[in-house]
Amino acid sequence: MAEAGTDGRVPLRVIAREWGRIGVLGFGGPPAHILLLRRLCVEQRGWIAASEFEDGIAATNLLPGPASTQLAIFTAWRLRGTAGALVGGAAFILPGLVLILLLAALFLAGNPPHWVLGAAAGAGAAVAAVAAQAASTLVPPSLRRSGPGPARVRWAAYLLLGAAAAVLTGPWLVLVLLATGTAEIAFRRRGRRAHPAPGPASAGTSPTGDTALGRPDADPPVPPAPRGLLPLLAPGLAATGGLGALAWVAFKVGALSYGGGFVIIPLMQQDAVERYHWMTDGQFLNAVALGQITPGPVVQTVSVVGYAAAGVLGGLLAAAVAFAPSFLFVLFGAAHFDRLRANTSVQDFLTGAGPAVIGAIAGSTVPLALALGRPWQYAVLALAALWLLVLRRGVVPCLLGAAGLGVLAAAAGLALP
Repeated sequence: MAEAGTDGRVPLRVIAREWGRIGVLGFGGPPAHILLLRRLCVEQRGWIAASEFEDGIAATNLLPGPASTQLAIFTAWRLRGTAGALVGGAAFILPGLVLILLLAALFLAGNPPHWVLGAAAGAGAAVAAVAAQAASTLVPPSLRRSGPGPARVRWAAYLLLGAAAAVLTGPWLVLVLLATGTAEIAFRRRGRRAHPAPGPASAGTSPTGDTALGRPDADPPVPPAPRGLLPLLAPGLAATGGLGALAWVAFKVGALSYGGGFVIIPLMQQDAVERYHWMTDGQFLNAVALGQITPGPVVQTVSVVGYAAAGVLGGLLAAAVAFAPSFLFVLFGAAHFDRLRANTSVQDFLTGAGPAVIGAIAGSTVPLALALGRPWQYAVLALAALWLLVLRRGVVPCLLGAAGLGVLAAAAGLALP
């Protein structure tokens, strides 16, 4: 094993260096993160078998929160257990966190330079198109997962419920996601009772009884955290305002967001803008754009909201609360990922919550577009939609190009939001 220590394990300093490098170079969201992790762990170093890496992708996609971050934590855990997970996860997250907080200080300053305001207004104008593109890419696999017949009708209903919730309910969207997932469990369980499958079902283990994702360390497996017992009293924190409210918003992003990074938009927007007035509509658009153009997970956006609410302390608190569930899910559940993947209730829940997530992301385009304050921003939005939805080009060049158009608009003397 390349760069293994005297005990045959990968040194923590190597994990810190390699996962930190991915955290610096990981522009482009989850596809880029997965590619870099696979290239490192499977192709270049041979630390993890290809089949096990693919199993890790599938398992982490069953969890709420940022899947690519959880994959980074899982792969580091696979090499060095708890210490590896903590070091690798932190190294992956910190570069983007530092950069996005520095940019937040620039873009949210009390009197930023005129060109910065223009760049922010231009990049923010493209965010609605980015959300629409994110939703469109999730539709085909979700449709295939739902199956034909009545399941397809339910898929459409969940999609519409998610879209309506994103437009109308804001922070209560998470209740719709939980309801649609629970409803799908009930529908499919009733269908299985009516048409039982022949033969006994497997228990989610290999023929030898070993789990494919087990760690080679000598530590005994730890029972997974009680997934169904999320802190039900946490909404009480929101009522206190201040850091308590910020912690609750960040918790929703990290522990209750199913189906990809962009579902954080409807989970945060109404709280950040309407309820607590931490930022304006335009500043929220800037936050989403910054989360896209910086390396690392899109969930870093929550740190910009935290910065707007309470400065650097707020940004660090929001990031810590948002990413903590990812570490806990892996540390307490990774040894049982095979059973998680084989659990029919988990699969059914995600089959129902998935289309609601897609609808929520698509529905978030409405308040995002309505937040634009100048006619020239709608022209930028139209160009961004053409670039992303028709030409199917990259998100990062789109946002950088939109920011450039914003700088030109400011230089030409056009009114800024």
